[in-house]
Amino acid sequence: MSTISDRLKRVKERVVLAAEKSSRSPDEITVIAVSKTRSVEEIEAVIQEGVTCLGENRVQEAEDKVSKVSDKVCWHLVGHLQRNKSRDAVSIFEMIHSVDSLRLATELGKRADQIGRRANILIQVNTSGAESQYGVEVDEAQDLVGAISKTEGVRIQGLMTIGAFLPEPEQVRPSFVRLRELRDKIAAANISGVYMKELSMGMTGDFEVAIEEGATLVRIGTAIFGPRL
Repeated sequence: MSTISDRLKRVKERVVLAAEKSSRSPDEITVIAVSKTRSVEEIEAVIQEGVTCLGENRVQEAEDKVSKVSDKVCWHLVGHLQRNKSRDAVSIFEMIHSVDSLRLATELGKRADQIGRRANILIQVNTSGAESQYGVEVDEAQDLVGAISKTEGVRIQGLMTIGAFLPEPEQVRPSFVRLRELRDKIAAANISGVYMKELSMGMTGDFEVAIEEGATLVRIGTAIFGPRL
């Protein structure tokens, strides 16, 4: 039976191969180990293997884990965020991947100001067109970035998407291409205070394709921790 150590080693190998295939340096890519529903013991195991960034889907679950994990790591919120959880989110997470409205960004900025911080955020974009997915529409994203850029207390660091839920990774590639092209368009606009450094895209089933299309942050759960019981 494969262990967390074995699975993580294989993930790292796949990251390197995908990066080399696209003439990129593996150092440009950060693996975020998505620890949703995973135990503190499992989290400690991936930290011992060198993982420095953990991703959680829910604020409440993260609150419980952060207080129990012994090592200092950075936590990313990769799931949908409700505005009434903004205060807790800005105090826990180094980066919030799922901002898709001016109202949410404004609330995060206000809460961050209250504790003397800036909230590092990514704008979530719905690149698949699926009604079931969160995210601003592709053709509305640049306007949203411009509006949020004027918001005190937040710093836009890039974009995030969840690829289309399709069986073959190649079928998901267009979602990642759209995000990369959108990133390039927004970067070219030189919006004051906006950084288009990060592209958060790719999960267990499609992260190699995402890397080939420019992902800097890949959100991987099952390939590291194994199937959920």
